[in-house]
Amino acid sequence: MPSSPLIGAAALQDRLGDPALVILDASWYLPNSGRDAHAEFIEGHLPGAQFFDIDLASDRSSPLPHMLPPAAEFEATARALGISAGDEVVVYDGSGVNLSAARVWWMFRAFGHSRVRLLDGGLGGWRSEGRPFESGAGRRPPAGDFHAALQPGQVRTLDEVRAILDSGSAQVVDARPAGRFRGVDPEPRAGLRGGHMPGALNLPYADLVDATGRMLPADALRARLRAAGIESERPVVATCGSGTSSCAVLLALEVLGAPAGALYDGSWTEWGGRDDVPVAAE
Repeated sequence: MPSSPLIGAAALQDRLGDPALVILDASWYLPNSGRDAHAEFIEGHLPGAQFFDIDLASDRSSPLPHMLPPAAEFEATARALGISAGDEVVVYDGSGVNLSAARVWWMFRAFGHSRVRLLDGGLGGWRSEGRPFESGAGRRPPAGDFHAALQPGQVRTLDEVRAILDSGSAQVVDARPAGRFRGVDPEPRAGLRGGHMPGALNLPYADLVDATGRMLPADALRARLRAAGIESERPVVATCGSGTSSCAVLLALEVLGAPAGALYDGSWTEWGGRDDVPVAAE
């Protein structure tokens, strides 16, 4: 298992061409962003990178977006990308704030693959340093022998989160922007109520990186958690809009060496779309 969940651009460039390294562009953008992640990948990406489609690598039988797929489906996706059990996977995205790369980092961890890291600074940091770049669809590698097995304690359901909020047995941390958490800014998906789960804490995912898109130093991360009322030694359940950006909170906990958190995969798309669960707002 890597000593850190992050890898810097210089260290990654030194590894380019390593047959045991797989680089994944995990870019994904909110429905109202006007951005096309795959088109941007074709336009330019890290050398040898492959595009990881979060929408296709989700449970498409669920009415909710980005739900974790069955292990067999994730295994097939990883194998088609040429990933084998001994490979190191490095993920990045083009958002500048780890909007989606941390989700893919977490997915590999959730399915038992510990050799996975996130490119600190993402695509923007790589390009700003003038590092090598390529365009096009990329090559299709030979199939890998990746094996997926969902690890216990990774995911929480709506009923489990409701019980956690009632008991206070864990901290529910919502990574959506403050305006959406408070219910003063609209949700990007139609039909959802504004606000948050009563008792949830707010730590926007964009607050975990600096102006260059790199993860904040450990002391600054700890300060951000404290300012949000989060005790890093207590259990955390992360949530957001659709279970994507909340994984940046789980990544931050890993950087700090804090106890591993869990993910409420249905997130606000599930909770805010129902009328049988409570909602708090400003």
